[in-house]
Amino acid sequence: MSSESYFVSSEELEKQKEYTALAASLLSVQLDHRPLAFVHTYGCQGNVSDGERIKGILAEMGYGFTDKEENADLILYNTCAIREHAEDRIYGNVGAIKKYKKSNPNLIIALCGCMMQQQRVAEKIRKSYPFVNLVFGTHVIHKIPELIYRHLRTGKRVFSCDDSDGVIAENLPVRRDGNIKGWLPIMYGCNNFCSYCIVPYVRGRERSRRPEDVIAEAKELIAMGCKDITLLGQNVNSYGKSLDCDINFSKLLQQINDLEGDFIIRFMTSHPKDCTKELLDTMARCDKVAKHLHLPFQSGNNRVLREMNRGYTREQYLELADYARKVMPGLSMTSDVIVGFPGETYEEFRDTLTLIDEVKFTSLYTFIFSSRPGTKAASMPDPVSREEKGIWFKELTDLQEKIAGERTANMKGKTYTVLCEGYAKEGVLNGRTQGNIMIEFPEVSGKELIGKFCDVKVTDPLTWIVRGELAE
Repeated sequence: MSSESYFVSSEELEKQKEYTALAASLLSVQLDHRPLAFVHTYGCQGNVSDGERIKGILAEMGYGFTDKEENADLILYNTCAIREHAEDRIYGNVGAIKKYKKSNPNLIIALCGCMMQQQRVAEKIRKSYPFVNLVFGTHVIHKIPELIYRHLRTGKRVFSCDDSDGVIAENLPVRRDGNIKGWLPIMYGCNNFCSYCIVPYVRGRERSRRPEDVIAEAKELIAMGCKDITLLGQNVNSYGKSLDCDINFSKLLQQINDLEGDFIIRFMTSHPKDCTKELLDTMARCDKVAKHLHLPFQSGNNRVLREMNRGYTREQYLELADYARKVMPGLSMTSDVIVGFPGETYEEFRDTLTLIDEVKFTSLYTFIFSSRPGTKAASMPDPVSREEKGIWFKELTDLQEKIAGERTANMKGKTYTVLCEGYAKEGVLNGRTQGNIMIEFPEVSGKELIGKFCDVKVTDPLTWIVRGELAE
């Protein structure tokens, strides 16, 4: 897949601008008011970033926005497919909005995102939810004006969920959810095919944005006052492999760090098999890069890791963690863990517990295995009951709670620079340390702190958050 093959052409983007005008014209005829859109995104930060671009496109078509479905002329759900529970919830929510069609016959109901990129899901929507007007996958966001125009012109349902290796459409409008924190996608797709994961099937192959486009968007975020920039990709460590230039993630990270401005850089997700000492050295050297590494290990047992097709061993993961802490002594590490992978025994699960106890993670995102149709793991024998896996899960979360409590206890009396993000409750502000730990602290009369960095001394460490006060 050459780099030029996956970039949407300027001619195609110009064509979508024409559809934007055509759709806006039809909407003005159909409605006697400015159309309103309700857009809700489920799932990961990558989905949130897609949602911001979706709203940017809709805004150019003349849509305003509402946070109430009953007031909307367009209801759009940007869906997630990572676990069965996420899919079930979306089906339930879609069924519940059918009633709004009665009061607003012109209402457009649209479903997009990772769920819709699966043919089995698209067919279920086609057969079981006839009131849904528009269904499209992850690769055609830039074609939203055309898809809406086709529905408005014909009144027919529109489906666009074809299999694809994926594209990148640059210069799409973005309507950001805030100006303190910003999502910055640097690449899309995944080539790893972990045996439990649906992402490569719904997001396509790895494809990187050009570094000049990433830098340009970073500068835009900085200019609008953004203080916390998160670089996004299914595997950011693979950045640059699809491009015809001398760039990798470490070099990109350094380039963004060197931009002028007062901001902090975060990134996710980072795959252990592609995490290099070069990257860890770059993190240590760059003053604007948060000393926080989210490095999913999923299992602490080598046989299970092979069955997962993760591409590294327990020993290699621990070596990476040791080196990262060596070059960044105060590093905060977080991770993802799957409990009860098909065929996993309790003895193998115990290897996960010992790895957690050795690394001492700040926090963990933990999940009981969820079978995803179409993945290799979905057909593996899975003899351990859900109830038994639940017992293992509690053992893991109890251990991590103990580790987290010990870690926050060690923060008492220390001062941290945090970005004040907003109010936790009336009179109480909150922000995150570089290590991604939330700190709550009282506001000070006469000081406007939201969106600014400030020093906070920890006075009351809890398990998952800490409380403090502004340092003198």
